[in-house]
Amino acid sequence: MHNNQTQFGLNRRTVLATGALAAAGVRAQSPIVINVAAFPLVDEIARAALPLFRKLHPNVEVRIQTRQYQDHHTAMTTALSTSGSLPDVMVLEASFLGRFSQGGGLEDLNSEPYAIGRFKDRMVPFAYQQATNRKGAVVGMPTDIGPGTLLYRKDILDRAGVSEEDLTRSWDSYVAAGVRIKAKTGAYLIGTVQSVKDILIRSGIQPGEGQYFDKDSNVLVTSDRFVRAFEVAREARSNKLDARNTAWSNEWAEGFKRGTVATEVTGAWMVGQLSNWVAPKTTGLWRAAALPEGSTVSYGGSFYAIPRRSDPSRKALAWEFIQFMTLDRDRQLEAFTKYDAFPALLDAHNAPFFEEPLEFLGGQKARILWRDTARKITAVQTHKQSPFADEVINTELDKVMLNGKSIRTALADAQRLLEQRAHR
Repeated sequence: MHNNQTQFGLNRRTVLATGALAAAGVRAQSPIVINVAAFPLVDEIARAALPLFRKLHPNVEVRIQTRQYQDHHTAMTTALSTSGSLPDVMVLEASFLGRFSQGGGLEDLNSEPYAIGRFKDRMVPFAYQQATNRKGAVVGMPTDIGPGTLLYRKDILDRAGVSEEDLTRSWDSYVAAGVRIKAKTGAYLIGTVQSVKDILIRSGIQPGEGQYFDKDSNVLVTSDRFVRAFEVAREARSNKLDARNTAWSNEWAEGFKRGTVATEVTGAWMVGQLSNWVAPKTTGLWRAAALPEGSTVSYGGSFYAIPRRSDPSRKALAWEFIQFMTLDRDRQLEAFTKYDAFPALLDAHNAPFFEEPLEFLGGQKARILWRDTARKITAVQTHKQSPFADEVINTELDKVMLNGKSIRTALADAQRLLEQRAHR
C-alpha cells in the first residue's frame, strides 16, 4: 500500500483546500461522517470495504443508507431537485445516468479537484464514456459493468439437436433454433421477447447516437434497428417461443428452475443470480455464449456520483471513498469474487480469477468471454428522456404483439410522442 494520503491522487493540501480537514479542525477527535446512498448489492459491497477504509481514515465514519432499487432512484431524484437530504455520495445504476446527468445536479468529476480524466485509461472504455454527458461533463465513476451474454441450457439443446452455433449465428437462426427446441422438448426459447427487442435496439448504434435520441435530441425510433427488433420479437412470439413471463417475476424464476426456458439474453451477473437464488439446483446444466450476430451490449452497471449541492466540507472525503471503491484492485476483485460485480477497473482484468472454471456453467471459463465482450462494447449516449422512451417502446411492442398493430405504425406513433418530450 502507498501512503494513504496519496494513494488515490489526493494529498493533504487538496483535502485542506476543499475544507474536509479544516472542518474537523480542533474537533479532530470527533469522526467526520460521510453519507453514502446505495441500493442492493452495491450497499453490501461498500459495507464489506468499510473496515479497511476506516484503517486508512481513522477519523472518518461512513454511513450507508440502503433503499430498494426503484425507491433509491426516486429518492435521489427528489433529493437532487430539492437539495434536501443530499448524501455525500450516491450510487446510480447505468439506465438512470441519462436522467441525472443532464440537469446539473451532479458534480463534474472531469473538473478540479477531481480530475477523473487522469484515470480514464484505467477503466473499461464504454463505462467511462457512458458517464460522460453531451457537454463533456463526467457525472459518475464506474464501479461495475454488465457485459451482455447468451445463457443456454445445454441439456435442452442436446435433446433438441441444436448447437450453440445455431443459437448465435444470427437472430434469424436463434429464432429458428427456438422452433426446433419447442418442437422437440416443449421448452420455450426465452422468458419474454422484450429481452430480444432490448438487445436489438441497442445493436449497431452509430457514433453520436444514443439508444433513442441522437446528440441533438432527434428521435431515432423509426430507424432500421427498431424495425428489425420488432420484427424478430414478433417472429418469436408468432411461433410461441416466449413464455410471456415478466422479468424477475415468480413465473420467470420458475421457468429457470423447472427447465421450461432454454435460453436467456442478459448480463454476465445473471450467472450469480441463477446459481445463488433463482435456480441453484440447475448447476452444471448452463453454458454461456456470445450474443447472436456478435452483438455487444451492456446490461446495467453502477456508478458513484457526488451531488453538486452536498456539503462542500466533505466532498474531498467523498471523492476519496469513491476512488477507494473503484480504483483499488483488491476492492474491485472482492466485489467480483463475492458479489458477481464485474469490475470496471481494467487493472482487475488480469487476475487469475478470470481463468477459473465456473461450476454452474459446467466448468466453462466464461469470464474470459465476458472480459473480451466488455472491451468491445460501444458506449450509448444517455438522454434524460430514455426511461420514458423505454415505456413508450414497450407499450408499442405490446400493441404489435397483442393487437396486431403494424410495426411501422407503432414506431411512427412512438416517434411522435417522443418528439413532444425530447426537448423538455
